[in-house]
Amino acid sequence: MKTLILTALVMAFASPAFAADKCDVPTGQWQPREALQKKLESEGWKVRSIKTEHGCYEAKALDANGKKLEAVFNPKTLESVGADSDDG
Repeated sequence: MKTLILTALVMAFASPAFAADKCDVPTGQWQPREALQKKLESEGWKVRSIKTEHGCYEAKALDANGKKLEAVFNPKTLESVGADSDDG
């Protein structure tokens, strides 16, 4: 679990260029935001918002334990390319 948290923190402080490199996808290949929302909700997240940021999807949500999350996803694969969390 500590490794997962550490990885998330490292990814959170990566430059926007890093995330943009991971999301370098033509918009015609993007999945709809609703697909990402459905995926996250199936994992127990309560999605507050999904927006486009540096060519990626950025989701703000609460996880299954009520922890605030901010995560960045590749819009084609819906794979996470970075995350941030806030216990407060």
